[in-house]
Amino acid sequence: MTTDMRMWLRGIIAEFVEDSPRNSLKMEPDEKAWDEVLVGFSSGADPLFEAYKDLVGSFHWTPVEIFSLTFPDVAVRPEDLTVISWVLPQREVTKADNRKEALYPGRRWVHARFPGEEFNNHLRRHVVEEIKRISINSVAPVLSPQWSMEVSPGYGLASKWSERHAAYAAGLGTFGLCDGLITAKGKAHRVGSVVANLAVPITARPYDNHHAYCLFFYDGSCTACMKRCPVEAITQEGHNKKKCWNHAAVTCAQFVKENYGFEGYGCGLCQTGVPCESGIPKKILKSLE
Repeated sequence: MTTDMRMWLRGIIAEFVEDSPRNSLKMEPDEKAWDEVLVGFSSGADPLFEAYKDLVGSFHWTPVEIFSLTFPDVAVRPEDLTVISWVLPQREVTKADNRKEALYPGRRWVHARFPGEEFNNHLRRHVVEEIKRISINSVAPVLSPQWSMEVSPGYGLASKWSERHAAYAAGLGTFGLCDGLITAKGKAHRVGSVVANLAVPITARPYDNHHAYCLFFYDGSCTACMKRCPVEAITQEGHNKKKCWNHAAVTCAQFVKENYGFEGYGCGLCQTGVPCESGIPKKILKSLE
């Protein structure tokens, strides 16, 4: 496959985000959930996917594992596969709402987490369906019936396929102190991916380590996400997922039900009101020039 195929894939993703009525917060009429999408590509043979088994857990799928589980009668090699990754950036109005909060998530933020993620699932299915139209097999790993949450020996709550780790492999961003993925449009976003039986030119990773875009790891000058966390789940030692989950999925879930009138949860305070909210910090960008 050629660069033309990569352009076609970018096009079907970008057009769906731009034109689909499902890209909606389901609040105000015609108010979209997501801004202009970022798209990247990594090879199914990228050594990072094997490394994730050591870093995250042996349960974490490589692209060829999830593809072979889905299509057991199709013989493929890792290098035959491409992982198509995308980042759906939060819109400014959603970030502004959450930026004002100090304990609970703004209403738009929670809508982006739920109706917004429903759209992300529609996008995953749309990409798979469009690829099928040209007689190529593909799978959205997190929609597989065999996908599940797991417990990582080193990191706690994890899953069989990490969308953020796939996006890192595809050159779309690096991790911050709070574990958020810092991209060219910041770390307020949702992420998705599809593994396809095709080979296209990969997206170069413009970084040499997984913390390259985080000011804390760059020069120690920023702990903004740490200060934004209302339950001290972020420290200089990293992100306490259990504390974070208890706040976002328990305390905030109760607040959302009582104040916003629906079943949902979220927090995202560490993703807003910080230097990497909407892009790579300027100091780091300048150093890359």
